[in-house]
Amino acid sequence: MTSLPPVRGRGAAVNPKNRFESIERVPEPPQDSDDTSSPQTQFFADSSKSIVAYNDSPDVGFDASVNPYRGCEHGCVYCYARPSHEYLGFSAGLDFETKIMVKEDAAELLRQELSSRAWKPQLVALSGNTDCYQPVEKQKRLTRRCLEVLLEFRNPVVIITKNHLVTRDIDILSELARYDCIGVTLSLTTLDHKLSSLLEPRASRPARRLAAIKALADGGVPVGYLQAPMIPGLTDSEAPAIALAAAKAGATFSGYVALRLPFAVKALFEQWLDQHYPDKKQKILNRVREIRGGKLNDPNFKTRMRGEGVYAEQMAELFQLARKKSGITERWPKFTTEHFRRLAKDQLSLF
Repeated sequence: MTSLPPVRGRGAAVNPKNRFESIERVPEPPQDSDDTSSPQTQFFADSSKSIVAYNDSPDVGFDASVNPYRGCEHGCVYCYARPSHEYLGFSAGLDFETKIMVKEDAAELLRQELSSRAWKPQLVALSGNTDCYQPVEKQKRLTRRCLEVLLEFRNPVVIITKNHLVTRDIDILSELARYDCIGVTLSLTTLDHKLSSLLEPRASRPARRLAAIKALADGGVPVGYLQAPMIPGLTDSEAPAIALAAAKAGATFSGYVALRLPFAVKALFEQWLDQHYPDKKQKILNRVREIRGGKLNDPNFKTRMRGEGVYAEQMAELFQLARKKSGITERWPKFTTEHFRRLAKDQLSLF
């Protein structure tokens, strides 16, 4: 991969070759070594005819998910979802965070699916791939509209996000909480403001995520945290501090995921280490290999979320001890489908 300086406000600095394409675009090196300007984000209409995606992964806590957006402007360099952009003909690098597909009719498609007699009431995740509260949601409000539909049907939903914007929708979330139909998880990678700004350039900073946990808890919304990813040799040692901070803010459930580096993400992360932590690069990569059977990625369902080996066991023990000391004992909040309902069209007119 071509060595380039960091791009201001972006996680990736290049567009690595799409693994499905035969042609690779190689950028010209900048004439000015200080030219680190960021490409403008572009938004494209997504014409998908359905909105609920299903997975049969045994290590994921839900079967159905809704992603109003494809691609994510947060730009987290480690994001496991980056390679999914290659299915659209884009790159997993800068394209992933600058070319965003928008499902304008997400709420309407969701209402159609939940209205169908074929729909089996079940937990739905917002989002299973990219962040449903990424910056464009402030204007598009697609996630909010999907939540309105889920409340209408009283279908349970779990939200995973890195953005304080989730607090905008406390009015809907607190109503869902009345029916045990909501759980919000804030992803906390690190408490270090500087590190977060480099790892997750356009996501809310750690203090804002903790503030979101507090606001949601104060609003009666079940809220927890996910230490994701736990990066061996870089952020894993923060587990005790993250657990205490999240518990103090009001988190009542928690989990963690070890760093995953599928496909092009491996090279992107290595380049990021060269740019920002060259002195720690080999230590971090060696630790990753320790938990991934000597490789930088392990797609095995049984081990991909936690890793394996002695160091992976130490990470798991540290996390469990940290959450125990913080007083957090649950992995998920309570969800139920017993309040699910389908309203007739004349009943909908009353809302």
